[in-house]
Amino acid sequence: MPKLTVLDIRNAKGPCRLADGEGLFFEITAKGAKRWLYRFKLAGKNGMFVVGRYPALSLKDARLSHQKAKSLVSQGIKPAQARRDKKQANIGKEKEKKDLRIKSFQYVALEWIEQQRQAWSVAHARAVRETLERDVFDNIGKQAVDSITPPEVLRILRKIEKRGSLEIARKVLQRMNAVFRYAIQTGRAAYNPAADMQGVLKAKIVEHMPAVYDKELSQLLKDISINTKINITTKLALQFTALTACRSGEVRNARWDEIYLAEREWHIPAERMKMRRPHIVLLSVQAMAILHRASVLFGNKGLLFPSVRDPEKPMSDNAMSKALRDMGYRGIATPHGFRSSFSSMSHERSGFASEVIEKALAHEEKNKIKGAYNRAEYLEQRRQLMEWWGNRLQVLEHGAEIIPLSRVSGN
Repeated sequence: MPKLTVLDIRNAKGPCRLADGEGLFFEITAKGAKRWLYRFKLAGKNGMFVVGRYPALSLKDARLSHQKAKSLVSQGIKPAQARRDKKQANIGKEKEKKDLRIKSFQYVALEWIEQQRQAWSVAHARAVRETLERDVFDNIGKQAVDSITPPEVLRILRKIEKRGSLEIARKVLQRMNAVFRYAIQTGRAAYNPAADMQGVLKAKIVEHMPAVYDKELSQLLKDISINTKINITTKLALQFTALTACRSGEVRNARWDEIYLAEREWHIPAERMKMRRPHIVLLSVQAMAILHRASVLFGNKGLLFPSVRDPEKPMSDNAMSKALRDMGYRGIATPHGFRSSFSSMSHERSGFASEVIEKALAHEEKNKIKGAYNRAEYLEQRRQLMEWWGNRLQVLEHGAEIIPLSRVSGN
């Protein structure tokens, strides 16, 4: 029968060794350490096993551990060896878990995104991660990247297509493809199952952004100018978007420190451009007039067209589109449509070379040799092109070129 009580243990003074029965002892060493010992005999030899430390191991738990150790001895097994074997087995299991984790699709994908961060904008990195989290990780995220098959990839794509998100399906396939390529490059896979998905996606019906030309464009410009319900920030941003033929996101986030008034240039940094290359926008007399008005209304620090609610933040990405819809132009015109208007009308009527127009739109030359040759930027030709466009829009809206440069500059 056990001899010790909880009170005995609590009141014990060291150094000492108190017997509990059947080879179990409570010991306080000369250095003050408190522990449970099990003294046993195996194959004719005496042995001592440290059951555990006190108070981490209570009297009750020490007795349970002691019984397990006794059972091992009765089977001819040293308790200490059994503990070492179990520890090694646990280490092996943990290693297996770790190996599986770092070879999982999700781990590889997140590592790939991290590797790309310097080349991507914050918004793009977030968008890539969100598409994978939403459509991929729940399906194959925990699987080893080298165990995923083409049918599993296809099931993910078909599921996205069923909800009508054909463009998302295309992006997901593109991003999965990149993750598998990275897995191969880093030695965690030897095969890319997404590479076999060529031609498997449903074809997307190309929908061009609604745009207006000539008389319709003339009416749109007039409607924007005379509308009293549009917030002045949104109105100026729409007019500036039309005059520069820039993307709405570039205009919404435009800052005064990017504007070079003396040179009449707007330098958009690479991280805000679709192709991740810096772009110079040449500003017409009419575009400069918009900037002059914006500076009078909002100041010439921070954002050109700040949010009404918070001047430190850009207007919402829906503000300009909503303004056009509220004016009755739903399905007829969009902020992005101004780019189409500029492109079509410039190619047809401006007399400028296509390369100049495409450079003004920040479209990169697909022919790498030609693209390198054309890095002269065509700045002077583009300046003349944007003056032509500003005058063209002015004539469409007012019927005459009425804005002298002296008034724009404030002289």
